[in-house]
Amino acid sequence: MVDSPPPSLKNLTVEEARQRILADAFRLGAESVRLTESLGRCLAEPVVAGRAQPPFAASAMDGWAIRRADYAPGARFRIVGESAAGAAYPRPLGASEAVRIFTGAPLPADADLVIIQEEAVRDGDDVRCDAGKDPRANVRPAGGDFKPGDILLEAGVVIDPWRLSLIAAAGRAEVSVARRPRVAILATGDELVPPGATPRSDQIFESGSCSLAALIEAWGGEAVRLSAQGDDVEAIAAAVAPAAVDLVVTIGGASVGDHDLVKPALKTLGLTLSVETVALRPGKPTWSGRLADGRRVLGLPGNPASALVCAELFLRPLLAALVGAAPDIRLTPARLAIPLPAGGPREHWMRASLSTDADGRTVATPFPDQDSSLVGVFARADALLRRPVGAPAAATGDLVEVLPLRRG
Repeated sequence: MVDSPPPSLKNLTVEEARQRILADAFRLGAESVRLTESLGRCLAEPVVAGRAQPPFAASAMDGWAIRRADYAPGARFRIVGESAAGAAYPRPLGASEAVRIFTGAPLPADADLVIIQEEAVRDGDDVRCDAGKDPRANVRPAGGDFKPGDILLEAGVVIDPWRLSLIAAAGRAEVSVARRPRVAILATGDELVPPGATPRSDQIFESGSCSLAALIEAWGGEAVRLSAQGDDVEAIAAAVAPAAVDLVVTIGGASVGDHDLVKPALKTLGLTLSVETVALRPGKPTWSGRLADGRRVLGLPGNPASALVCAELFLRPLLAALVGAAPDIRLTPARLAIPLPAGGPREHWMRASLSTDADGRTVATPFPDQDSSLVGVFARADALLRRPVGAPAAATGDLVEVLPLRRG
């Protein structure tokens, strides 16, 4: 029997590369945090209601609580008390009795109808109610929002302000959330200097690690910026070796040539590759693997636009998987504002701006210059427009797929 050749690691499709990067990516662990510190974190276990909400039948309006069995248009009721939020009327309601009640207050026992104040007239110690033959109950039933044992939020959802409110309504002061992945960022290249330094005429400011650190924090990770390194195998390995992280993201040094030294440097730390190149524009040099100690590595191209495109396509879903969230890439349809030529042999992700036409449809306008070194274009873009491999020429108004960028 002849063994089949190992699968190629080069020129993978975007989806093949993503599947390999996510193949064994699972939630790293869990920790308990205070509810006030949980915004943006991913739930590690479901939130289950331990109490009904509301825990009592409550009035939906300001008015008068009575028994429906006593009601008839124009009927009079004796006022026996008041029920307000946090100060319930303490006794059951008797025949032809009424309690002044306010929105959110508990209904007295045996009351099942609230006549709104606009449909009642007080006369001394009595109130006359006239809400027609079949008035609305104006009652929020006990457990109308949720009941004990209800699963309010599933594990894997990210806590936003609305979900935080639901957790608080369930009385939870703490929640179990996924541990945030620690991600080291290493930019490489002799041409780089940090912002604020004085560059030589043949150097540029290093900008990739700043944006990636911000994205990692926004996507649920904890960014650790390593000092940028020049084109030196030993220096690169020495910078990565002690980093106590779950994932190392490198920028640059990932193509071909005498100065592309990241993979050789990390091979001294036991690097095993799972992705070597991707049939992607921009971003062909993207690669991925693991070090001998189990730390993951994602290598991004040095050009800022390439690095940011590949971060959206590979880093964001990987971080989602590492906190137990769905690692999906959600594309939305849009109409082309300008014609586009036929696609080439690589999947092309174009920076584009989005707008809305007179019919309320989303319109995508690709920027004319898609050079991967242009940071200014990315700063003005609010979406990536996907062009599949070998896509036919597209006319103005044709449908395309876009990945909206999260701004703010």
